[in-house]
Amino acid sequence: MTAQTLYIALAIICAYLIGSFPSAYIVARLRKGIDIREVGSRNMGAMNVFYKIGFWSGLLVLAMDIGKGAGAVALARWLGVPMIAQFFAGAAVVVGHGFPVFLKFRGGKGGATVIGILAFLMPWGIPFYLAIFGLGLLLTHYATLSYSVAFLCFPFVAWLKYHSLELVAFSIGILLLIIIRYIPRVKEMRTAAGSWRRVFLRKNLKDRL
Repeated sequence: MTAQTLYIALAIICAYLIGSFPSAYIVARLRKGIDIREVGSRNMGAMNVFYKIGFWSGLLVLAMDIGKGAGAVALARWLGVPMIAQFFAGAAVVVGHGFPVFLKFRGGKGGATVIGILAFLMPWGIPFYLAIFGLGLLLTHYATLSYSVAFLCFPFVAWLKYHSLELVAFSIGILLLIIIRYIPRVKEMRTAAGSWRRVFLRKNLKDRL
C-alpha cells in the first residue's frame, strides 16, 4: 500500500467518523433530555432542533453540522489527497451524518453538512446561496424548501466561476444524495397538508407540517 493510498483511506474513514458525530442528538439530550429523532419531523438535523428545542440550540447544531462538512473536506485537503478523494471524503461525511455508527446508523438527512462541503470547495457560492435562501424564505416562509432550492446555485457557480466539470458533477451528485433522503418526508408532508400549495407555502416560519 502506497502512502497516498493510505492517506486517501484515512481521509475517507475520518470523514465518515466526523459525519457520525450526532450534533443534534447530543444538544437535544443535553437541553431537554429527548431523542430528537422521536419528535417533530424525526430528523436529526438543525431545523428539527430549531422547532423543538429552541433558536440558539438550532443555531449551534447548524454551525456544528456545517463545520462537519467543511472540516471533513479540509482534513482531506490537508492530507494532500487528490481532488477526487476529497469528493469521496465529502460523500463519506454525509453518509456518516445519515448513518452514524454511534447511533446504530440512524441519523439525519445531511443538508447542513452539504452546505459546509460546498461552501468549503466553492466559497464564491456562499453569497449566492444566502441570497437565494433569503428570497425563498421571504416568499414561502418555508426554511427547508428555501435552503434546498438555494443549493441549485452551486452547480452554476462551479461552471461559471470555477470552470470545473468535476465540481459541477460533484455538486449535482451530492445534492441528489440528500434529495433521495428527503423524498419520504415530502410524501409525509403532502399527506398531512392535503395539497402541494399547503406544503410549499407557509403562513409563517412557525407553520410546520
